[in-house]
Amino acid sequence: MDRTLSTYLVSQADRSNGRGTATVVREAIAGGIDAVQLREKHASAIDRYELGQNLYELTNEADIPLIVNDRVDLAVALDADGIHLGDGDLPIQVAREQLGEDTIVGRSVATPEAARMAEAAGADYLGVGAVFATGTKDTRPSESAIGVDTVAAVADVVSIPVVAIGGITSENAGRVAAAGADGVAVVTTITEADDPAAATRELHEAVEAGHEGATQ
Repeated sequence: MDRTLSTYLVSQADRSNGRGTATVVREAIAGGIDAVQLREKHASAIDRYELGQNLYELTNEADIPLIVNDRVDLAVALDADGIHLGDGDLPIQVAREQLGEDTIVGRSVATPEAARMAEAAGADYLGVGAVFATGTKDTRPSESAIGVDTVAAVADVVSIPVVAIGGITSENAGRVAAAGADGVAVVTTITEADDPAAATRELHEAVEAGHEGATQ
């Protein structure tokens, strides 16, 4: 995959302080976001589709990928650039058959073993986490945090991009980047920020600083 995934926004309308997902995405694009994932798990299919249409216009104009979480049918309907799959979703190859060989296919993993399997199955990138405690998933934060060491272990066993997710902020993004993550994916750090564009820039700078520190 020739796309950079340094800063990756995962949408969640109920964290947007009433501004709406499209507004947050527009501001994140102004701040230099590299990818946007349409998540909105609790929204209806039609609401996700209509929002996806709006987001596709924004991301297409900015030449960054729109990636749909879980729903291959929605990704097809939107002509989205990619799909992100979890444990309960379609297999990677089946999703690719439905979406085309040029589609970006991401896979959530939490262990090096799962990472190796996802890469062998044809994933283009991995979403690794939750790295730190987070309240944005339907699980208890203490049960989902895998830590920075696991990010490093995953990065060591695969050659595709690793995107760390879960509790990522501008304060800790450098740590996961230094551990081997190519980038970070966030919900609240950008979506809840008073200035999503500035938050995006701060996050990108933290990731770049982590990468630079790892090479010195």
